[in-house]
Amino acid sequence: MSDKNNKSKITPEEANLQKIISHAKEYGFVFPSSEIYDGLQAVYDYAQNGVELKNNLKNVWWKAMTMLHENIVGIDAAIFMHPTTWKASGHIDSFNDPMVDNKDSKKRYRADVLIENRAEEIRKEDKENNQKESQEIAQTLVQKMADFLTAENMEGLKNLLIEEKITCPVSKTSNWTDVRQFNLMFSTQMGAVAEESETIYLRPETAQGIFVNFLNVQKTGRGTSMKIPFGIAQIGKAFRNEIVARQFIFRMREFEQMEMQYFVRPNDQKEHFDYWKAKRHKFLLAIGIPAEKLRFHDHEKLAFYADAATDIEFEFPFGFKELEGIHSRTDYDLKQHQIFSKKKLQFFDEELKENYVPFVVETSIGADRLFLATMCNAYTEDIGKDANGEEKIRPFLKLHPALAPIKVAVFPLVKKDGLPEKAREVFELLRYDFNAIYEERGAIGKNYTRQDMLGTPFCVTIDHQTLEDGMVTIRHRDTTAQERVNISDVNGKISQAVSIKRILEKL
Repeated sequence: MSDKNNKSKITPEEANLQKIISHAKEYGFVFPSSEIYDGLQAVYDYAQNGVELKNNLKNVWWKAMTMLHENIVGIDAAIFMHPTTWKASGHIDSFNDPMVDNKDSKKRYRADVLIENRAEEIRKEDKENNQKESQEIAQTLVQKMADFLTAENMEGLKNLLIEEKITCPVSKTSNWTDVRQFNLMFSTQMGAVAEESETIYLRPETAQGIFVNFLNVQKTGRGTSMKIPFGIAQIGKAFRNEIVARQFIFRMREFEQMEMQYFVRPNDQKEHFDYWKAKRHKFLLAIGIPAEKLRFHDHEKLAFYADAATDIEFEFPFGFKELEGIHSRTDYDLKQHQIFSKKKLQFFDEELKENYVPFVVETSIGADRLFLATMCNAYTEDIGKDANGEEKIRPFLKLHPALAPIKVAVFPLVKKDGLPEKAREVFELLRYDFNAIYEERGAIGKNYTRQDMLGTPFCVTIDHQTLEDGMVTIRHRDTTAQERVNISDVNGKISQAVSIKRILEKL
């Protein structure tokens, strides 16, 4: 099949995602890992601009959790944990995905994802044909799948694939193998001698590092901060041997989570669940994600230990998908670790004069998914006019100024007449307060264009007039408007716009 025919089959959604992927690589945000060796599937490296954006997102999340809440503190637990941790949490016995292969294409899939995709197709048919019953059919299909998964009925899942005529995207056939359970944890050996080594795991989530440190944090806290309710926040790497990792950095085998476990009194969890559900939605709005691109998805089928769960979904180019989860986990986690460790993980409530195992409300968002959502939302194509008055598309990243990798770029108008020296002086005034960049190569228009593609909110240009009156030109990314400002006022003007306080004040 020719390239031309292949391109014609790309959907608009796929084209939009490909545009983001291409932009991320070309402008130094995300690279395929080990690319000189043809890469490693579902593993990516954050490049020079990507790491700045990701760090800014993590920083604003951390401050929103720990600085704005007197009763939330942060930790950084080790990736390696005692293997009994994962026995207690249930990951060794039940952290599985249903795997199925197509005999004709030899491709491997998650059976539940194939069924969920079919349900989404049915829902789209509802939009196209106004068939209200399609929603009910899709929901029934998802419920059947959930029942089979709960009962660990792999034969039922296979039959559901066949009954629904779900085919392999490559071979277009339903020639499926039996469905098997596949544990997602990476294991390795710890010990100098193979015969004496112990099997340990790369953590598949960061939450357990918080639970096993519950007593340590609670006992070392000061003042009122560690009285119930209180929270422990953490940002860290997690690892899952995904059967099918896809959609760029949306689902990877090595990823980063930002989680907070909030410990509350038994029977108070509903109040705190509702609070954090609203609070986390407000956070996403504050960093610039529009309300119409977000929606709540309340779980009808809950994990056996949970009494409430909801996802905040973002409209990625490939549809609405989970961005953040808010879960009411009851007292399951602490009780499990209490049983397996034989240590009491309880809190003495001075007000109630009783000991109890706290209930937990969790907020969990993927740093990588938040990065992708931010990139997708920021990518903008404005229609403007070129020097000849003809229409021209101007692409740029409309990032919140506080999140932008580079806050300000400084250019001399030309590389002579003392302008580079003066531009360097201005750059030195800014570089200690902002992530700034100096550039004296290329035409000024091309420099502006490149900074637009990086999401840089401000460009400062030094021209011949600057040498006479000490005024520079500040160019604004979103509007391309330009204004003359005294050199002494540049720092203050940029500080006000890029301050993280502008986000935190909205919370």
